Amino acid sequence: FSDADYKTKGNFIKWNPAVKTAADRDAILEAVLDGHIDVIATDHAPHTFEEKSQSYLQAPSGGPLVQHALQALLDLVKQGKMTLEQMVQKTAHNTAILFQIEQRGYIREGYWADLVLVDLNKPYTVTKENILSKCGWSPFENHTFTSTIEHTLVSGLLAYTDGKIQEVGSGHRLLF
Repeated sequence: FSDADYKTKGNFIKWNPAVKTAADRDAILEAVLDGHIDVIATDHAPHTFEEKSQSYLQAPSGGPLVQHALQALLDLVKQGKMTLEQMVQKTAHNTAILFQIEQRGYIREGYWADLVLVDLNKPYTVTKENILSKCGWSPFENHTFTSTIEHTLVSGLLAYTDGKIQEVGSGHRLLF
């Protein structure tokens, strides 16, 4: 997003730090790619539609971003703005290294299988019906991503498939 999106998205992209110009957005991406920024993550803050619909000064900052973060990054990969390897390094490997998380962040024998299986050639349009966050909205609503998340495994167990979260108790405690 950039400051130009405030016209249509308003408080729904009111975040901290604030969404700024396209040049600022591009500079952040450059800082990610040249190593000044080590990790890509999202601050998932799923405020309700009603909370975000208040006046600007009353509306809380933050948004429900975790569901579509990977797809947004994969769009950057498809656009040639980063490589798939850079994306994996910044979202998985560096997180495990920085926080010294044991047996996570890599596909290795003996490590927990935290994996996402993606169809890189199947477009996915965000609609109210496929938003999984309990807040029921997304700043990406009506946006079509170039890729679709097919399955997610957490700690080796299927946690997401067929557009639905599987209630299987798949989480395991992280060890540092």
